[in-house]
Amino acid sequence: MDEPRHAVEKADELVASVIKRLAEVFAEERGKLEAAWGKGNDVSTEDLRQALRRYRSFFDRLLSV
Repeated sequence: MDEPRHAVEKADELVASVIKRLAEVFAEERGKLEAAWGKGNDVSTEDLRQALRRYRSFFDRLLSV
């Protein structure tokens, strides 16, 4: 088997795995906020600020690549 091809296939699998995990983490975060809102609970401004900071940090790192 061609080793460079195998390396590219493995790299692609790794990228796909990381992207999937990132999507899961952000979905969990969103789910927690939506669950609190669905129960009629107010989510604190600090919790929302922290969530927004995580999104902003993620996009800053993503765009710097």
